[in-house]
Amino acid sequence: MTHTLLLVDDEDQVVAFMKTFLLQEGYRIIAASSGPDALRKAREARPSLVVLDWMLPGMSGIEVCRELRKIGRMGIIMVTARAEESDKIVGLEVGADDYLTKPFSLRELAARIRSVLRRVEGNDPPTATIERGELSLSEAQCRVWKRGAELALTPTEFKLLLALAAKPGIVYSRLQLLQAALEDDILNDERTVDAHISRLRKKIEDDPADPRYIQTVYGFGYRFGVGP
Repeated sequence: MTHTLLLVDDEDQVVAFMKTFLLQEGYRIIAASSGPDALRKAREARPSLVVLDWMLPGMSGIEVCRELRKIGRMGIIMVTARAEESDKIVGLEVGADDYLTKPFSLRELAARIRSVLRRVEGNDPPTATIERGELSLSEAQCRVWKRGAELALTPTEFKLLLALAAKPGIVYSRLQLLQAALEDDILNDERTVDAHISRLRKKIEDDPADPRYIQTVYGFGYRFGVGP
């Protein structure tokens, strides 16, 4: 299967820099130079993954990321010159699967694309539905329901939730969750898990400040608090 990638950046040289290399990697490439153009092309082409610059004319990359999550299931890698940790957390909280700081190498970009695509595709073998409290998880369909209403989770959020819910009460370190859900602990840091967990709690918990499902074990990591 040939994956379609949407490259979004208002600098033509940056797009050409990525496009030439990624075409050689076997991807089909489309490009956009503004936020509105990116959304239009994403709706038309339904790419497997979007490489999205933070600073764009018309709409910011953050705004575009929020809208992309409403369109359908696709990977999103935010690309920016902003290196502050708070900026990275903002990007992850609005729905990005990964975050890449300029300048970056083409090999690192390709590795991150492969990692996110694996999460989007869900290459693990399917299992039966997991029932945990008011949550139902289907690994085969990569879908989650709460009280019968489907929740809109990103591929990364789903894998994190699945890893925790599969073994209630077991404490996972951030590194273990990186390996289980984000797959590539070399290309991600442990703070990435905290950002994803924060966003996930907002979607599944009645009160994210007092979580029932995903509980923090201070000094160790996280556990799922509701058993079968």
